[in-house]
Amino acid sequence: MTRSDAVVFGFLLVDAVLLAILELMFLPLYIGSVQFPITAAVAAVTTPLLVAAAGRISKSRRVAGAPLVLWFAVVLIFGVLGPGGDVVLMGSDWRTLLFIAGGALPSAMMLGMVLAKPAP
Repeated sequence: MTRSDAVVFGFLLVDAVLLAILELMFLPLYIGSVQFPITAAVAAVTTPLLVAAAGRISKSRRVAGAPLVLWFAVVLIFGVLGPGGDVVLMGSDWRTLLFIAGGALPSAMMLGMVLAKPAP
């Protein structure tokens, strides 16, 4: 991995952390009296893109999967410990399951596609 690839990879990891925090903070969003978990859709789009970009940098499993693992860790840590002791991820709420599944499953599929491609 070249120096410029390492810088891009670092930005991808920072982006994964920032996206996870922002998506968590907007998870309990309501429009009027209707629950509106738009961050599940945002996570389903952005997290696989981070994995694909990391996979273009290196075909290593560690490099390609790092944005997914970091995103998931930040979601779990900040979702359970939360800001000011608040619990953002509720175990019995459907939005929590939709958010985690929407971020992790497409990313895991993208990781599989990235790793299945033969090296040039």
